[in-house]
Amino acid sequence: MSLKVLVVDDQGVVRAGFAAVIDAEEDMTVVGEAGDGAAAVRLADELAPDVVLMDVRMPELDGIAATRIITGRENAPRVLVLTTFDLDAYVFDALRAGASGFLLKDVHAAELLHGIRVVAAGESVLAPTATRRLIGHYASGRVPGTGNGSGPRELDGLTGRERDVLTLVASGLNNAEIADDLGITVGTVKSHVNALLRKLGLRDRVQATILAYDLGLARPNLPGSPI
Repeated sequence: MSLKVLVVDDQGVVRAGFAAVIDAEEDMTVVGEAGDGAAAVRLADELAPDVVLMDVRMPELDGIAATRIITGRENAPRVLVLTTFDLDAYVFDALRAGASGFLLKDVHAAELLHGIRVVAAGESVLAPTATRRLIGHYASGRVPGTGNGSGPRELDGLTGRERDVLTLVASGLNNAEIADDLGITVGTVKSHVNALLRKLGLRDRVQATILAYDLGLARPNLPGSPI
């Protein structure tokens, strides 16, 4: 079954270019195009895409606001933000709004297609420059909107083991590495990850990592390390 993709950008030539690349793939289909955030929200409801490619700077409603609305709804599609502007505020705001990935528009076609497949599978993807800068800001304590280290009430609903898993996820470990560290099975790790994401109302591991950093449950590794 083909992945359904909604392409959102205020420049028609850009939309057409992305659509051509995506439609050339056997496992993907462009189900719609939108030129502003308001149209993106409407089409996301009408067309039920699996992935929304979302521009940031647009009229009517910007991509960050549109992402927040789209991801806040039931059975929401995954959102992959694409922008020309590699600015810190866009990275942070997009991820906090619920985006599952952030790539620059000059990305190669193969990387774009890989990113779509990754977020459609429930994982997250960040442009290398965004990853380095995100980690660097957390390491220096200069992240916009960072909390004061006191945990939200929702953390009270996590078990001790789920907190352990959250901390290790934020440290960049994959499920197999977490399983080895805690002496449990990979399947159990997956269950814990799914449970903590559900309890905290998070979309994916990037969102979980941001929360863990905000709360001081984990500190990032050296710049360039995986999230």
